[in-house]
Amino acid sequence: MKKTLLLILCLISFPIWSQTIGLQTFATGLSNPVAVTHAGDSRLFVVQRSGAIRIVNTDGSINATPFLTLTSSTILSGGEQGLLGLAFHPDYATNGSFYVNYTRAGDGATVIAQYTVSDSDPNSANPNSALVLLTIPQPYGNHNGGSLVFGPDGYLYIGMGDGGSGGDPQNNAQNINSLLGKMLRIDVDVATGYGIPSDNPFVGIAGEDEIWAIGMRNPWKFSFDKQTGDLWIADVGQNTREEINKIASPLTPGLNFGWRCYEANLTYNTTGCLPASNYTMPISTYNLGNGFCSITGGYVYRGSTYATMQGKYFLSDYCASKIGWVSNNSGAITWTSSFGGSIVSFGEDINGELYVVGLSNGTISKLIDSALNISDFEKSGLLLSPNPASTFFTIKNVNGLALSQLAIYDLTGKMVKKQSLNNAEQTTISTENLTTGLYFVSVEDENGKRFQTKLAVN
Repeated sequence: MKKTLLLILCLISFPIWSQTIGLQTFATGLSNPVAVTHAGDSRLFVVQRSGAIRIVNTDGSINATPFLTLTSSTILSGGEQGLLGLAFHPDYATNGSFYVNYTRAGDGATVIAQYTVSDSDPNSANPNSALVLLTIPQPYGNHNGGSLVFGPDGYLYIGMGDGGSGGDPQNNAQNINSLLGKMLRIDVDVATGYGIPSDNPFVGIAGEDEIWAIGMRNPWKFSFDKQTGDLWIADVGQNTREEINKIASPLTPGLNFGWRCYEANLTYNTTGCLPASNYTMPISTYNLGNGFCSITGGYVYRGSTYATMQGKYFLSDYCASKIGWVSNNSGAITWTSSFGGSIVSFGEDINGELYVVGLSNGTISKLIDSALNISDFEKSGLLLSPNPASTFFTIKNVNGLALSQLAIYDLTGKMVKKQSLNNAEQTTISTENLTTGLYFVSVEDENGKRFQTKLAVN
């Protein structure tokens, strides 16, 4: 039996498919999460569509009291409406300011508002600190965009959908006098309200000053590469094709991403449109159908844990619940098999590690390279034996790492065991309650860095 398990351990790639990208459950029990981000420290902040922002700690536990709760008197929630975005000011540690994007109760208008953290509790916001910066009327209930992110230039970028109703009948995306169907950019570092960056493309001429780029259908979502400053935007398609746009740093204001003239790189409605050379075409696309329905944009991986993921842009599709990746200079997408859970968003922690948000299952999962092998584990001075294990195994900490805890996951990514390590040089872990099979062992140090390997139990 031991020889058979060892042979399987060498031949398969965790968890259950040929690619090496996997999900490791990190936090569960959330209600309709739609976004996750950090505030410049080890905590994760999860946006729930119904109005609450929850804090998830490094061990996956969720604070009982939300960081902030916006009630039904403030937001209109359901479908593509609700509390949709969260961004912490780059100087949050000093000024305590953060920004939210929600659809307003009553009329569904998009609101960008500023809040501040409580003076007495870093895990609570001041609910009375709201300052509405921007209100944008929405003609329909969908295509609200929702993401807002601070760029490397310190300005706040806001993704706005075209306002909904298939095909953008009002042609909002190409209308420079509408904020719908655009990427907006504002300066929040002013005395009151917000300012306009001087190089926004319509400053001093016809067009809305807040506009940074036009021709978006429903950007969901966008992010900046924390190493290069490149901007990646995932834009949801109409009936045929989804798209990924990459804008290399230094960023160029005033780009036109084509909608509704073009759906990705396909003509859609070219009435009154310019020649194709006037539009910025996507770096990558994929077709709708066969389970694919709506793109979920992610991040370029810049963490330190998984070398093989470095420099790849990760994305998903809401219906297919598959994760795809694009090499930095290539448009080809490689897809995993389905994970389920209606993947609605990605997040990045302070260390550049990536997380995946499951809307329907209320789960935050960590994106991992599941092909890590025993030699990678051993390079860190960690020895696991015996492997396969019958009733127990031992972790030896040869290099004296400051280890805090160990977790064991099954092939579905479910945590089946957790144990404190307390910086011990050697710890014995019982496997008596584990069924025969293959598992993934994750050891974490006091700084949140994880060391991972595979384990066979017989």
